[in-house]
Amino acid sequence: MKAEESIFTHAELSEYSFQQRLLIRLADLAFYWLISFIGKTLNFETEGENHLKEIKQKGKLPIYAFWHNRIFASTYFFRNQKIVVMTSQSFDGEYIARFIQRFGYGAVRGSSTRGGITALAKMIKLMKQGFPMAFTVDGPKGPKYVAKMGACLLAKKTQNPILPFLIECENFWQIRSTWDELQIPKPFSRAKVFFAKPIEVEADAEDEKLEEKRLELQGSLDELVKLGQKWRNKEVN
Repeated sequence: MKAEESIFTHAELSEYSFQQRLLIRLADLAFYWLISFIGKTLNFETEGENHLKEIKQKGKLPIYAFWHNRIFASTYFFRNQKIVVMTSQSFDGEYIARFIQRFGYGAVRGSSTRGGITALAKMIKLMKQGFPMAFTVDGPKGPKYVAKMGACLLAKKTQNPILPFLIECENFWQIRSTWDELQIPKPFSRAKVFFAKPIEVEADAEDEKLEEKRLELQGSLDELVKLGQKWRNKEVN
């Protein structure tokens, strides 16, 4: 099996106990069926899709950047596009990798705290082979709505632009017991996908410039949250 093909297939679970393997498989299937069921009922509309088209017209690949608590609707909306994401090397990361692979995503293992450099190197290689990437930029453990540096580093190394986006659902359940207060859309809800202006990172960007770009990404995503809330409040009221 080629290395690029392996990211789209389930990893071995031999390092886990029987109980852990069972829980991983159950969580994998539960999330897959839940996202599939609710996702099919959502009524999506988009704003700013010209930014995505602009990237493709220039022969570039998008580095999608979004907040972790919007992963539910985002997983369904961008399915089957061979987008590659980074998932953490942990029990939670394992079942997340498995259910997103069922939606046609590739999974590279690593995080900001474990295996991140190796995973980033692999993502650089995969982008050069033509695969778009995606980052939950405040993941895997937060703080909520605080952008990390990974997407900026990848943009620098590949010269592909970051594309911030946000999916706002008209009605959703919020899991307040999770660090990100995960949003689960309610069936048959309207959902709006907001794309922001792409962010370019120069190939010779040093630490100070990279931090400027991270702050630009932070500001762009913060603005998308405001736009989403404004749209939702208008629709609900």
